[in-house]
Amino acid sequence: MAEKLSYHQELTIKYTLQLREVLKTLPSFAKDYFRAIEPTTSAKTRISYAYDLRVFFNFLKECNPTYRKYSMEQFTPADLDRIQAVDIEEYMEYLKVYKDEKGDIQTNTEKGLARKMSALRSFYAYYFKRQVIKTNPTLLVDMPKLHDKAIIRLDADEVAELLDFVENAGNTLTGQALTYYNKTKDRDLAILTLLLGTGIRVSECVGLNISDVDFKNNGITVTRKGGSQMVVYFGDEVEAALMNYLEVVRNNTTPLPSAEDALFLSTRRTRMGVQAIQNMVKKYAKQVTPNKKITPHKLRSTYGTSLYKETGDIYLVADVLGHKDINTTRKHYAAIDDERRRKAANIVKLRED
Repeated sequence: MAEKLSYHQELTIKYTLQLREVLKTLPSFAKDYFRAIEPTTSAKTRISYAYDLRVFFNFLKECNPTYRKYSMEQFTPADLDRIQAVDIEEYMEYLKVYKDEKGDIQTNTEKGLARKMSALRSFYAYYFKRQVIKTNPTLLVDMPKLHDKAIIRLDADEVAELLDFVENAGNTLTGQALTYYNKTKDRDLAILTLLLGTGIRVSECVGLNISDVDFKNNGITVTRKGGSQMVVYFGDEVEAALMNYLEVVRNNTTPLPSAEDALFLSTRRTRMGVQAIQNMVKKYAKQVTPNKKITPHKLRSTYGTSLYKETGDIYLVADVLGHKDINTTRKHYAAIDDERRRKAANIVKLRED
């Protein structure tokens, strides 16, 4: 009997099959690039790069007179050599607002623009390094500047308000809304408590199986980015919320065949997805903090900030959150926060009392 695939293995297969389909819409020589980066990238990264590179070749066909009558099959590595730095700059400008293949308007934030340019740079670097092309115009163009954004997170009192609201929201509901709330309350409270109490990513939460939860040691085994596994420990509040959910809901629910071991189930008895958790977090958070756009990632930031304030150990925070680069952690959690800024306002005296 074949061994049952994990959630993350199933995702890898899904993205790999998607990539094969997208490659059919790219120049044939692009297959060499994706084959080469397979050992060092995730399936999700590769499919994202494939979509981004398709935008680039569609840009050439749409905006560059030389390639206006080209089909995708006609592009060769020699065409990459004909592209100049000014063409890359025009592409960056194009990415800000353009129409996709369906005719829908697409825009890119600084982050989206940087990702698409990163994909193009990586694509060019592969052929340049292997001396298939003689030039690499992407190196002559400055990458988009990413401006720092204020880190949005919940304050300690807002965390308490959010969890209290989830526990008591039924007092204000009636009819079908109340029925749905009662059906999902324990599950939603367990998810929110877990995210706030461990800082795991929403993708890691979705991938959890019942067998990943170890109440003896109060730990969960999560699959991090890149596929590595790690035990993340949780406290008493998370333990209580998880045990309540398992006893009241999960153990009394018969999942569909594809989700027998999934920890968190949807109302359709399938594994709960990333978007479903994102929508659930937003639904509750907007009732408590309407002026803050709270997502699962903001709950992760909330945990990281609290952990750093309590311990002052940036390396511990990086380890628990699964950051490979300590500078990422330091940038987000060791910066001067609003509380310290407020204190600084009264330190410098303009006149003596």
